[in-house]
Amino acid sequence: MMINRILILCLFLLGFYGLMVQKNLVKKVFALSIQNSAVILLFIVEGSRIGDHAPILSEDRVRYVDPIPQALMLTAIVVGICVTALALALVYRLYQKYESLNVEEIQRKANDE
Repeated sequence: MMINRILILCLFLLGFYGLMVQKNLVKKVFALSIQNSAVILLFIVEGSRIGDHAPILSEDRVRYVDPIPQALMLTAIVVGICVTALALALVYRLYQKYESLNVEEIQRKANDE
């Protein structure tokens, strides 16, 4: 199970790298979405460590999966999609105004105004 955490960490760091290094705003939004996916995967993997059976009433003594992290991550997925859509809408408005997606060029044009 350690390989899961390492791969999720690599995915998160890939998103962080893209967020810090890329100058293109669309690529920054995608990097943020990658980070969001990595966090969701981490919570799902850690939540499944508790047990391996669905939380359905039965008389057997088995280890059930905790449904709370899964429900919270379902909410996080919806919030992540909404944040991505809002960020892309803002990027589109910036492109309409400054005719560029480069962060440095947008800053330069905004300072010239």
